[in-house]
Amino acid sequence: MKQALIIIDVQNDYFQGGKMELVGAEQAADHVQQILAKSREKKVPVIHIQHIATDPAASFFLPDSKGVEINDRVKPFPAEKLIIKHYPNSFRETDLLKYLKDNGITHLTIVGMMTHVCIDATVKAAKDFGFECTVIADACATRDLEVKGATVTAENVQTALMGALGFYYSTIMTTKEFLNQNK
Repeated sequence: MKQALIIIDVQNDYFQGGKMELVGAEQAADHVQQILAKSREKKVPVIHIQHIATDPAASFFLPDSKGVEINDRVKPFPAEKLIIKHYPNSFRETDLLKYLKDNGITHLTIVGMMTHVCIDATVKAAKDFGFECTVIADACATRDLEVKGATVTAENVQTALMGALGFYYSTIMTTKEFLNQNK
């Protein structure tokens, strides 16, 4: 089993003052930073995913904006793989699948933002491509959603998505569990 860490869309627009603030973005990014440090220490390949909007109607992740930049806590090192994407699924129209296969990677640890869109889409695609996935729940963040006039809190969105992903698509862990497992 060869592992890789995939960090999805930990970008400035998701933080306070950004154009699409998430609930718990700061705490999630702190956890991603810890997981990233451990992965680097263990020489686990790290793949950074950055979403850049190409839709003219997009309101965030706009090209050449401060919001599109990867947050300073998790900036890629020059030797780490950076993949630019334009859709929620990190595999769609990118070289992610080729990179993983070329490097013999079979297991993915996935962290990042937004749980209900890009994390969900990427984890499901990864499983469909045959990868074993682990999602670090407290290293992901989401936001409140509206459904037919009712608000679903970010906490409930997160819980429901982790429950769904943990049913078939991935193993769900906390940062503490991940770090303890990788001592």
